[in-house]
Amino acid sequence: MGGFGTAALNAHKLATGKHPQDPSDAWDQATTSIWGGGTSSQVKSCPKNAFLGLCAAGMVKGVTSGNFTRSRKNKKYAVEAADILKANPSLVCLGEIGLWQKVMKSLGEPVDKVHNQQMDVVLTLFQNKLTP
Repeated sequence: MGGFGTAALNAHKLATGKHPQDPSDAWDQATTSIWGGGTSSQVKSCPKNAFLGLCAAGMVKGVTSGNFTRSRKNKKYAVEAADILKANPSLVCLGEIGLWQKVMKSLGEPVDKVHNQQMDVVLTLFQNKLTP
């Protein structure tokens, strides 16, 4: 699990805790506590929108679906990855790069396209049983 996976777990706790926060605010708070406000990692949009895309799609346990992101691509990548893992949980062994390539192939996109930590978010949530 990388830093963005940790951020996803922390954001999930904040979004589902005793005083639940909006998933976007929870992500911002989680990443600020890890990297500090305004740092490049804290404001990195791809993993954030992967997390928010899964939340928006109702795929994160304890988070009611809603309109949390305008990102189409990162949401699509994350949802596809979660669907792939749900259909075949053993594919978790592929790791971030292997899962990313499987997602790209499934969506008809170039498999050599570089991922931007979206799969860290998806894999961590899946491995912690926080996605279906």
